[in-house]
Amino acid sequence: MTCLKASKLTFLLCLLISFSWVRSAHPREDFLKCLSLHFEDSAAMSNVVHTPYDSSYGSILQFSIRNLRFNSSDLKPLVIVTPTNASHIQAAILCSRRHNLQIRIRSGGHDFEGLSYMAAVPFVIIDLISLRAVNVDATNRTAWVQAGATLGELYYSISEKSRTLAFPAGSCPTIGVGGHFSGGGHGTMVRKFGLASDNVIDAHLIDSKGRILDRASMGEDLFWAIRGGGGQSFGVVVAWKISLVEVPSTVTMFSVSRTLEQNATKLLHRWQYVANTLPEDIVIDVLVTRVNSSQEGNTTIQATFFSLFLGEVDQLLPVMQESFPELGLVKDDCFEMSWIESIFYTAGFTSNASLDALLNRTPRSISRFKAKSDYVKEPMPEIAFEGIWERFFEEDIEVPALILIPYGGKMDEISESSTPFPHRAGNLYALVSSVSWSEESKEASRRHVAWIRRLYSYSTTYVSKNPREAYVNYRDLDIGINNLTGTTSYKQASIWGRKYFKNNFERLVRVKTEVDPTNFFRNEQSIPSLSSW
Repeated sequence: MTCLKASKLTFLLCLLISFSWVRSAHPREDFLKCLSLHFEDSAAMSNVVHTPYDSSYGSILQFSIRNLRFNSSDLKPLVIVTPTNASHIQAAILCSRRHNLQIRIRSGGHDFEGLSYMAAVPFVIIDLISLRAVNVDATNRTAWVQAGATLGELYYSISEKSRTLAFPAGSCPTIGVGGHFSGGGHGTMVRKFGLASDNVIDAHLIDSKGRILDRASMGEDLFWAIRGGGGQSFGVVVAWKISLVEVPSTVTMFSVSRTLEQNATKLLHRWQYVANTLPEDIVIDVLVTRVNSSQEGNTTIQATFFSLFLGEVDQLLPVMQESFPELGLVKDDCFEMSWIESIFYTAGFTSNASLDALLNRTPRSISRFKAKSDYVKEPMPEIAFEGIWERFFEEDIEVPALILIPYGGKMDEISESSTPFPHRAGNLYALVSSVSWSEESKEASRRHVAWIRRLYSYSTTYVSKNPREAYVNYRDLDIGINNLTGTTSYKQASIWGRKYFKNNFERLVRVKTEVDPTNFFRNEQSIPSLSSW
């Protein structure tokens, strides 16, 4: 090669490197130029695409943040896309790939660690808030629900068509179905009908190539993966087809609270032997909090036993008197209502509120919080609960809480491998520990997070082991890498992957490697692709 040719080659290489640097220095502009090619005009694009230079950006970003711990984060998106049809999602995926931007997918914003709206690398949010149509087919007992709809919107739409059709999902009406269904989704009918994901029968997903796939075209492996394995690892789920369930015209609710002075510890201990063996029509959840007692200036622990029974009160009372007489349930504790009214009751709405309240996407209250999940396979001794109460009484801890969700019933009948969600037979209950606080300071955040980590460590003896299991919808970055770059290796992922999915993790990795080999859809706890490492 002559000196002249060599110098020309060097110049061209430098020029290409220079152009590459310019592109990477302006990823937002490059992304927007790319998007503009997919829109008919700038007006149409301005309604869907939002940048920090737009007045709409801040309000859209903040609207679906459900954990105030991340409200002031600097890890903000370059662009927010609020698609109104599938073509907008396809364009966002193709342009993000072309310009090396990550994508975060948000439906309701209830993810515990803010992964749907934060990252330490350049990224784009696809916010599905405008894709929330619900089409109910009461005759065939099915519904298509878009991923940006909330549970409240879904329940409202079902109730418009029938008072004896329902869907087994969560109790909080502002949760988005996109993340809820893709991680499992349990609620007050979990013992009767299983998880939300157990009742999904089809889906529309856009993959990393921009293809729109349904169950038939995506294949059974990918359809299996998105029903409990976290759909955001595999693509953007645009809509779910679900099978609705039949419920009685009358259901019964009760809420009975007992303090330490009223033998709450003994009742909770006894509940562990009862709750997962009751008829599957009954779910008795427990909420444990610290409250002010009747004696001024004194605090105590209160356990609230909260139940949905799919039947009338006169059917419920004999079962409770035989199986759990210690609770002392009487008819005056119980309230008969329709299933849709039970959603109101569970969500804390007043009895005279309109059903339209279910359409409100704004939670009644939000706070700063940190939560962790566990599974309990053997009843915890009373002394274990007493140790938890000691920690609940620690000073400078605002709102500690435990939620205990019984399994058994239908959950025992479904195999661990039927979906990625593996926590089936052998679990007495799911245990969720949380702490919330109002103080904005970093010190308050540090103090409360440190507290729940100590509680989690204390509980080690009493919960599942090898692995210590966790629920993927209660995301916890403490059990894996703790950064926001979305660069997860197989070795790192296996730490939390086996906690969330047990033996199903390996199959999820195989599916991911096949459908998204470049690991385009990723976050801090996404399923890794082996071919990308």
